[in-house]
Amino acid sequence: AEGVDDEEQERLLSYWQSVGRGHQVDVPRDMAEPIQQLTRNNNPQERQSIPFTLIQRKEKLGDLLYEKRQYGKAKWACIKMKEKQYEQSICLGFMKLMRYICEQNSSGLYLGITVPIVTIVHTNEALSAMTQAVTVAYYLPEVLQEEPPHPFDSDIIIEEWPTTIVYSRSFRGITNEDSIMREINLLAAILESPELCLRDTFIIAGYTN
Repeated sequence: AEGVDDEEQERLLSYWQSVGRGHQVDVPRDMAEPIQQLTRNNNPQERQSIPFTLIQRKEKLGDLLYEKRQYGKAKWACIKMKEKQYEQSICLGFMKLMRYICEQNSSGLYLGITVPIVTIVHTNEALSAMTQAVTVAYYLPEVLQEEPPHPFDSDIIIEEWPTTIVYSRSFRGITNEDSIMREINLLAAILESPELCLRDTFIIAGYTN
């Protein structure tokens, strides 16, 4: 069984390293065990979704333009990144969070995956470009909200986010600086009062890994 485990680890690590190279990210060998653990526990039915209250749905000709949602106060494990490219920041940040989720925490337990994993990005005032500062964040499962396990990685900070109103618009495809800025400007165009809703901080929610 141990030999099979080793083979699976190597196969998964090799795949992740191949994907990482496409994003100009090096996936180190010490990621083999977290990758295997996350893969084995990757059951969509067991993923906990971040709870929210739907306030409003804006539609046009049957198409959903955006949703207005309220997210309650909650604790998140956050890592701040500042790589040259957005994709590098989210890949490297997520790998750090994976280690935390996969037993590298004070409880020594696998914490479970929640969806979505989010990134917080910032733009200039004109909404024409993103800054390099990116925060990658993992919502702590309900059972861990009161007393989150302490991360071994000092770069990971447990933050409590206040109750927040979010204007949400879904999109598919590649997520990079260009697609994010395009979606931000599309959202600005369809909101009735964008100057009241849009600042320089936006949340990108990823539902697949």
